[in-house]
Amino acid sequence: MRPLLMRWPSCRLLFLLLLVCVTGLPTAVSAAPTPTAAPAAVPEREAPTATPPPKIGIVTMQPGSIFFERFGHDAIVVVDPVSGEAISYNFGYFDPGEPDFISRFIRGDMMYYLVALPLEQDLSYYRDSGRGANLQWLDLSPDQARSLAASLAERARPENARYRYDYYTANCATMVRDAIDGALGGGLHAQLSGRSRGNTYRSESVRLASPAPWMWLGFDIGLGPFADQPLSRWQEAFVPMRLAAALREARNSDGRPLVQAEQELLPHRIAPEPAEFARRWWPWLLCGVVLAAGVLALRRRRRLLGGLALPLWLFCGIAGALLTFLWGFSAHHAAWANRNLLQLSPLCLLLLPGAITLLRGRTPRRAFRVLLWVVAALSGLGLVLHWLSLQPQINLQWIVLLLPVHVALAWVLGGRDPAVTHR
Repeated sequence: MRPLLMRWPSCRLLFLLLLVCVTGLPTAVSAAPTPTAAPAAVPEREAPTATPPPKIGIVTMQPGSIFFERFGHDAIVVVDPVSGEAISYNFGYFDPGEPDFISRFIRGDMMYYLVALPLEQDLSYYRDSGRGANLQWLDLSPDQARSLAASLAERARPENARYRYDYYTANCATMVRDAIDGALGGGLHAQLSGRSRGNTYRSESVRLASPAPWMWLGFDIGLGPFADQPLSRWQEAFVPMRLAAALREARNSDGRPLVQAEQELLPHRIAPEPAEFARRWWPWLLCGVVLAAGVLALRRRRRLLGGLALPLWLFCGIAGALLTFLWGFSAHHAAWANRNLLQLSPLCLLLLPGAITLLRGRTPRRAFRVLLWVVAALSGLGLVLHWLSLQPQINLQWIVLLLPVHVALAWVLGGRDPAVTHR
């Protein structure tokens, strides 16, 4: 039986990994339409010289309302010059029936597929969900168009269709970008690689995920220094809408605009793509100071403090354990060397018995008080590294939020309460 391919357009597997580790299973995905066989490539020596070249276009689908649709999607369209049939070459499919699918998913070792199917069939999902789609027709030379069409047809064969997926460097948009660059002989890379608007993988991820607060928080916590490097326009094209914008400014091999014409295939009937916004750290500092002041105000009510600190330490401990796994035991390189580990330390899990002891009206043992100061010291170390680091990580907001709280809890609970006896 032929394995069922499933589509997850432009998904961000880092966030989904966070979800899987909490729930144990990925959220349900939509079944893809049954793909059609890719048209066979005609050997160049047999191709009739009178046959006009195929038309090549890039279709960009706008972001959706479901979390795994937030980043949009795209595909390459090839129109047969004789029959007029439009084939969509879509790099956004995977097979959940593969052996060890879940374990490979968690480790970041995902394999995706290029699938060729009729354009109308590919667009049906987006039409039903209200997501807009725009088509950019490319001005390629006849040889470039034929070469790209033949390359895609060959690549879509079952024995060639698989590729190792990475949510930033090898996704549906970057594969489309690379295919166009190959047809131009490296011309697209040459035009885009030296230019930057200052965006980063983190800023783009947080922006596009912003309609779902729990989603952008997951990105912001889970991404390490890799995500904070300024992106060239070439790297920025991991987002389908950024790729479409870059193509509008690009030139073909003859110096003409690469995009010959554009047309709307589907109207966008839901919320538009989130706009760019500046991130400020001072509201986080204000919140951290207010929370720390609240801890100090409750210093004589240690039992209440234990109850309030317990969910905080539970969250910090679980998040820190997950960040440790992503760094040390997975291929998710965007999460490696994450300094949020200093704010969300797995050591917080060891504070939970002390919180329970406080809830029972007793004084925790000395090891609890020492561990409180260790957690606070690690949080302070995060601030020092943020100032001194040659490879910065944009996590100041988490430092100024959690450092005051860790220090206040260590100050209040890190000393022995003479009014409470240890039993």
